[in-house]
Amino acid sequence: MKSLGWIDEALAAARPQAVGALLRYFRDLDTAEDAYQEACVRALKSWPEKGLPRDPAAWLIFVGRNAALDVIRRRSKQQSLPPEDLISDLEDVENSVVEDLDNAHYRDDILRLLFVCCHPDLPANQQIAMALRIVSGLSVREIARAFLITEKAMEQRITRAKRRVGEAGISFSVPDARERAARLGTVASMIYLVFNEGYSASGGSVHVRVALCDEALRLARILLSIFPGEPEIMGLTALLLMQHSRTLARLDADNRIVLLQDQDRRLWNHAMIAEGGDLVRKARAMRRPGPYQIQSAIAAVHAEAPTAEDTDWAQIDQLYGVLQRVQPSPVIELNRAVAVAKLHGPAAALALVEPLGEHLLNYFHFYGVKAVLLKDLGRTEEAREAFNRALALANTAAEAEHIRMQIAGLSTSQKPAHS
Repeated sequence: MKSLGWIDEALAAARPQAVGALLRYFRDLDTAEDAYQEACVRALKSWPEKGLPRDPAAWLIFVGRNAALDVIRRRSKQQSLPPEDLISDLEDVENSVVEDLDNAHYRDDILRLLFVCCHPDLPANQQIAMALRIVSGLSVREIARAFLITEKAMEQRITRAKRRVGEAGISFSVPDARERAARLGTVASMIYLVFNEGYSASGGSVHVRVALCDEALRLARILLSIFPGEPEIMGLTALLLMQHSRTLARLDADNRIVLLQDQDRRLWNHAMIAEGGDLVRKARAMRRPGPYQIQSAIAAVHAEAPTAEDTDWAQIDQLYGVLQRVQPSPVIELNRAVAVAKLHGPAAALALVEPLGEHLLNYFHFYGVKAVLLKDLGRTEEAREAFNRALALANTAAEAEHIRMQIAGLSTSQKPAHS
């Protein structure tokens, strides 16, 4: 059977535009989501036979809008049809063909959707969760893993957020300049989490979801075009560029994970690296440092090293230290431990890692890093135990395969690499 993965990718890429436009038409999140889902069902029936439309987002908007209007008209047999201005704005009446939508419409629709999901009436964790569900279409399971909480708890969080939006009577207009600035941090966090989900998928058979990374980068660029003088949005965009630049080198021909130190740097996208580097330097010159700028600076040190051996680990360690002071987190400390291992050996790094266990009990990378450090110290059985725990927490087939290879390699590991 021919793979229909291309349809899933097209639907995921078109979702923000389509749901955003449908929200503008119907001014109700549930109606917009239902209309989009119905359009997806019809796409799955139509596209395999007729091929991908010239503009998938416009197709989904057109079909979803008509499907939702059909539902409303059927309901009107029992009750009067709502006034036109409640189900479709006047601008829409003037645009008889959805294909006429231009990039400006798309930009405003996506922004409206982002800012509705990130409204200040909602707690930050609900804002981000709802945006990931509605804007990016991630499953509840995927979002739960991104937040390191249970699926049930995340489902409750999203349900509460949607109920609160409905009860609050939140406006569906595009926020003014002051409101945009106030909600910017939450929108940036949401985009960052979307990128992370694409960069290292939280489940399924695909380890890297390029469409999600592309979408997050596209959203970041839209934000940067609206806030060109905001250094944290420069930092966010630079960070995504630097990380996305390595996409082609992160998996081998058999879809096995290739660690950063082993990647063929000729496969990196050096145009993205150069663009990200320019943004890092521009943001740094504004002297308003923040977490995204620091992370992008770390990524730039990796990206701009000609070889893995040329990596400036001292600078990376220093930058992680600054980041830990600005935004304390056990995950940041875990990442810093990798630099410490390169500079001072695995024993020093393990001293940083072990206290993090109580905070990262269900975190795959914690056990992966710990296992490697134990292996390098020659503590083979403890390393095996940590690798087995990582294997149990692997999110994708590629992660599981990588850990199995590490476990297999333990039997050939004879001596500690460091003391």
